[in-house]
Amino acid sequence: MNEKELIKKIESEFGIKAEKQRDRRIWVTVKRKRLMKLCRFLYEENFEHLSAISVTDFPEEKVYELTYHLWSYRDKILITVKTKIPRNKPEIESVTPIWGESAQIHERELHELFGVKFNGNPDLSPLFLEDWNKEPPFRKDFNWREYVREEYYDEKNEREKPYFV
Repeated sequence: MNEKELIKKIESEFGIKAEKQRDRRIWVTVKRKRLMKLCRFLYEENFEHLSAISVTDFPEEKVYELTYHLWSYRDKILITVKTKIPRNKPEIESVTPIWGESAQIHERELHELFGVKFNGNPDLSPLFLEDWNKEPPFRKDFNWREYVREEYYDEKNEREKPYFV
């Protein structure tokens, strides 16, 4: 299937706009309630590789934007699917039933670093920050300066004073 056929199929099936960004690159934005249906559809259309899931924090809009990068080896097309979830209740359905362990590890990382809860993911245990008991560190409102001051600053060390006074 080529880009034009895929765009037409997505738009007719889901009633959403799909855009060709450049050759073999398509972007789609979908409401979070329709994300799983779109992902299943794309998987069935041979987008068998979940390359990455990323989160962008927009505190002024009070949302996280989740971006799913999907690759079709057959058609050599990369599709980027975006959706938004509220920052104050960052939950979304897990895509592990579709892409398995590759989705699970991406979701675990985003759960740990941003606090996104992926409902249905069987393992959201810490990946990097085993003893972390603070708010998720990749949120834009996380105060790194304060964290470093509390955890590592030694008042006796004169060299450190300019950074924390």
